[in-house]
Amino acid sequence: MDKRILPLAIGGLGIGTTEFTIMGLLPDVAGSLHIDIPQAGHFISAYALGVVVGAPILIGSSVKLKPKKVLIGLMVMFTIFNALSAAANSYGLMLAARFLSGLPHGAFFGVGTVVATKLAGKGKEAKYIALMFTGLTIANLLMVPAVTYIGHNFHWRWYFGIVAFVGLLTLLALYFWLPDLPGKPDADYRQELQFLRKPKPWYPLLITAIGFGGLFCWLSYINPLMTKVAGFKPTEIPYIMVLIGLGMVLGNLAGGIITDKIGAGKTTAYVIISSALVLLCIFLLSPIKGFSLVLTFLCPFVLMACNAPVNMMVIDASPNAEMMGAAFMQAAFNVANSAGAYLGGLPIAYGLTYNYPSLVGSGMAVIGFLIVLGYLKRYGNAKFAHVAAGH
Repeated sequence: MDKRILPLAIGGLGIGTTEFTIMGLLPDVAGSLHIDIPQAGHFISAYALGVVVGAPILIGSSVKLKPKKVLIGLMVMFTIFNALSAAANSYGLMLAARFLSGLPHGAFFGVGTVVATKLAGKGKEAKYIALMFTGLTIANLLMVPAVTYIGHNFHWRWYFGIVAFVGLLTLLALYFWLPDLPGKPDADYRQELQFLRKPKPWYPLLITAIGFGGLFCWLSYINPLMTKVAGFKPTEIPYIMVLIGLGMVLGNLAGGIITDKIGAGKTTAYVIISSALVLLCIFLLSPIKGFSLVLTFLCPFVLMACNAPVNMMVIDASPNAEMMGAAFMQAAFNVANSAGAYLGGLPIAYGLTYNYPSLVGSGMAVIGFLIVLGYLKRYGNAKFAHVAAGH
C-alpha cells in the first residue's frame, strides 16, 4: 500500500472500531452505568447524530485550510472525545461524549476521500478511496471482535482507551506521512453548499441512504437471524462476524478496482441489483446452514463494493466542493444505518421471523437500483475528468 494513504486507513480503523464495537458491549456499558439496554442504545444513536451534524459543519468551517491541518485537527477531536468516553461515569456524560465523538467522523472521511483522489495516479482514484476505507472494513474484520472480547472480559472502558490509542497513532501517521497538499483560501462555506441545489448529487446520496439501508436491515438483526433461523449456537456468532468483516474488506477493494475499469455508475448498478438478489436469497435460504454462511459473506461483499463508486459519483457531482460532497455522503451512510435498522425491525414488531428484515432490505436495494438507472439515463457513466485534473 502507498505509504501516503496509510494515515487515512489507520484513521478509518479507529473510526470503524469506535462506531461498531459498542453494539456488542451494550449490556456491559448498561450494567456499569446502571441503565437499561434500550437507554444504552441511545449511545449508538448519539454517535450517528454526531456524524450527520458534524460532517457539513466541520467541513464548512475549514474549507480554506490545508487538508493535512484539517485532518490532524479532526483526529485530535476524535482522540480526546473517545478518551472522554472511557472516563464517562453517567448516562448524560456518555451520551454527550458519544455525540462529540461522532462529530469528526464524517468530516474525516469527507476530507480523506478527496485527498485520496489527489494522491492516486490517473485512473486509480476509486482504488485509493477503497484503500482509505480498508481501515474501516478491517476494523469490522479484526478490531471489533478483538476489542469486544477485551471489553467484555476485562472492562468496557478498555474499548475507548484502545480507540484513543489508535487516534494517537493516526496523528503521528498524518504528521509524518501525509503530504501537505494546498488548501482553498478563496473557498466560501455558502458557495460550498451550492452543489446541493442541483439534482445530480442527490442521486448518489439517495442511493446510499436507501440502497445501503438494505445492509443494515440485515446486519442489525444478524444475531437472532443466525441463531433462531439458521440454527447456529450463540458461541459461533463471533466467527460469523469475522466472516462478515472479511466480506466487507474484499468487497470494498473489489469495488474500487472495478470502478476504475468500468466507471462508477455501471459498477453501482451491478452491485446494487446483486445486493437485492443476495438479500432475497437470505430471506429464502437462511434456514439452510451452508447457504446462510455463503450469503453471510456475499451480502457485505456486494454492498461494500458500492462504497467507492458512490463516493466517486458524489465527487463528480460536486465540482469545487468535493469535500463537502463526500462529507454529506457520510451523513447519508448514517441515515442508511438508522433507516435500515428501523425499517428492518418493523416485520419483527409485527411478529414475523428474523429473516424478514432481509426481505425489506432487498426492497430497499431495488429502489436504490432504480435510482442508479435514473442517474445513468440522465448523466451517463461519468469519467471524473475534473478529479483527475487536480493532480
